[in-house]
Amino acid sequence: MNICMAHRGWSGKAPENTMAAVRLALAEPAIFAMEIDVQLSSDGVPVLIHDFTLGRTTNGKGLVKDHTLQQLRELDAGSWLDERFTGERIPTLDEVLQAVKGRCTLNIELKATSDMYPGIAEKVLALLEQHDMKQEVYITSFDHDLIRHVRTLDETVVTGLIVGGRPVLMLEQLQEAGANILSMGYPYLTKELAVEAIEKGYKVVAWTLDDPEHIRTVMSWHPDVQICTNHPDRMLEFV
Repeated sequence: MNICMAHRGWSGKAPENTMAAVRLALAEPAIFAMEIDVQLSSDGVPVLIHDFTLGRTTNGKGLVKDHTLQQLRELDAGSWLDERFTGERIPTLDEVLQAVKGRCTLNIELKATSDMYPGIAEKVLALLEQHDMKQEVYITSFDHDLIRHVRTLDETVVTGLIVGGRPVLMLEQLQEAGANILSMGYPYLTKELAVEAIEKGYKVVAWTLDDPEHIRTVMSWHPDVQICTNHPDRMLEFV
């Protein structure tokens, strides 16, 4: 059965990467996985936010990495979507791990290069160790060198390459990085590549599918393709 993965929590109904979005996704039993984005505060704490700048999803300004955790926690991360969510804060990864443990698979996207956030892989792995959750998560990134670094730190954690195009030798790149997952933008993913990757033992995540017809088409390619969507309700009617 195709796994439904809530993108940035249930971001179609609540502000992305907030506890409100996480709780909504956890409340739906048919959602088996959730994707979140992780960066570091200036004092080195893993926090959930997608953009490198604060302006789109909070009432703050400037770069995430230039703010301490306390400064980030003072921002409103909800009212931009709807005034009902006024007061939602930027959560820490620690908070989210506590909420999610034992309830669904967490796809942690490292929104970083190792140069931008030195030590981000080590900090995330330390939290997973603390919560005994290494077997409940994927760690993925557009920075494929960073994923290779994660693999050198821990050979047991499931890792994935995020791809927003259609590069050649894709499966060879997965092998070179020691990755277990191909996470590809659905406009670039083909049925042939998805099936070949799955048959060779890789997991395949297609993102971000919100149109019901696109969802149904990609689901038809193979029952093991995981669907990452802002609107899980649009997928679950097909499940």
